[in-house]
Amino acid sequence: MSHAFERLVDRFAQRSVAAAPIEVISSQRSVVIRPARDEDLPMLHDLAELDSSAPLAGAALVAVVDGRPWAAYGLDDDRVIADPFHPSAAAAGLLRLRVRQLRAARIEQRARRRKLARRVGAS
Repeated sequence: MSHAFERLVDRFAQRSVAAAPIEVISSQRSVVIRPARDEDLPMLHDLAELDSSAPLAGAALVAVVDGRPWAAYGLDDDRVIADPFHPSAAAAGLLRLRVRQLRAARIEQRARRRKLARRVGAS
């Protein structure tokens, strides 16, 4: 992984876990990690075909580098598809990191809700 992408991953890891798309701009590349939308379906199929993989099923996150999709992560099947004609390992790593952040936030939110429910039930 290039030094620039390593710095990009470090900066991305320090961001908050808001569900909005994340855009990171370095001196070399612009990277956007965002949820896939319905209009992304043809692009996801093309990406899977380039990767010689089955298309992702269900919800997905997409890594768009300089306006082009380089990788996608299937949230339902925990699988990454990537464009083999680009150095997409770092983009796939950013997707995995984002998934870990979102899942950790969801677990924390559920724990807070359970704690609140116990407080309300105890009163």
